[in-house]
Formats: sequence, structure tokens, C-alpha cells
Amino acid sequence: MAAAAEEDLIEIVEAPIEVRRYVDHVRDPAAGAIATFEGTTRDTFEGRRVVELRYEAYVPMALRRLRAACADARAAWSLRRVAVAHRLGVVPVGEASVLVAASAAHRADALEACRFLIDEVKASVPVWKKEVYEDGEVWKENAEFIHARMSTTTTSAAAQDKRSCCCCGAKVKVEEGKEEAHHSNGAVLEGGLEGSDPDRPL
Repeated sequence: MAAAAEEDLIEIVEAPIEVRRYVDHVRDPAAGAIATFEGTTRDTFEGRRVVELRYEAYVPMALRRLRAACADARAAWSLRRVAVAHRLGVVPVGEASVLVAASAAHRADALEACRFLIDEVKASVPVWKKEVYEDGEVWKENAEFIHARMSTTTTSAAAQDKRSCCCCGAKVKVEEGKEEAHHSNGAVLEGGLEGSDPDRPL
């Protein structure tokens, strides 16, 4: 019998992500496969040298969205255990900002669920990223997140269509030098943000 959804390890952290801890969490005697995805800070973007990334999140909603994504993954694939972590604050080059791990009896379920989960993190979890370069900095927002906000398609429907193509990794830039920036639909999230920055996209 698979572990209950209540046993999924879902965290938003400010310290470095301990990859082994999350992988060990999804180990299960009945699992024949463990799939993981680790998103790390790369050192360049479009020819510009990246110094670090800085992440902020609306934590209560982010946790709700992560739990919902894990529930949808469990509904669509036969999984044993699931773990998801997203890091906030400064993430230096080479370190992980997000980790997804899933175990299943068979590799197809683990791999497909892992891919679905990272796409859902990008598309539905309210996390904002500032890329800090040697010659400046800019807030960025995932194109998937913008599309998801404007779409009426639910996460559950996305999970049910598990054979469809997953979201791309495209990003949308926020103009540099602007005092304020708003989402394309003008929406403003209720509640506070962790580590609020007046220049980040609202």
C-alpha cells in the first residue's frame, strides 16, 4: 500500500536544500524507481554573467499549490512517496533552488510524475526570482505562471492529460529600472510576501 498523501514531504526553505534528505524520504521497499529533478543556478543567461538568484514567495499560497500538485500527481500516477522543496532567499551559482522526488513501483510513473510536478511548480506556485548579474539585476517570472493565471484550465485537468506535452522552460522578463511592475492581468495577491522587495513583480 502506498504511503498516504499526508506523508508527502513538502517544504519551502531558506537554507540550502539537503538533497539526500528528500531522496531518502521517498525510498520505499515497494518502489522500483526513484525519479528526481534538481533545478540549479547556472552561471550565465543570454551572455550575461549570473552572480546569484534571489527568490521570494507568498508562502501560504505556495504551500497550498504544492500540496495540490502532489495530490494531482498521486491521482494520475501510481506513486509510493513524493517530496518537493523550494528554496527562498539567495541561491548561489551551482546550488539548488528546487527539488522534486517521486518513487513508484515502475519507472514510467516516477518519471512522468516528476516531470509533471516540476512543471506545476513553474506554472502554479507563486514564487518570484531576481537574477543578479555582474552588470545589473532583473526580476523574472515564468511564462508558465503567467499562462496559468490567465487560463481557466485546472491543475487537475492537466494531470488527467498526463500524456500531453509538458510546459516549456521559457521565462518572461520584467523591465529593468522600473519602480513598480504588475502582473499582466493586473492581479495583486492578498497577504504578505517573504522578504518583500518593492521592485519585485506584484
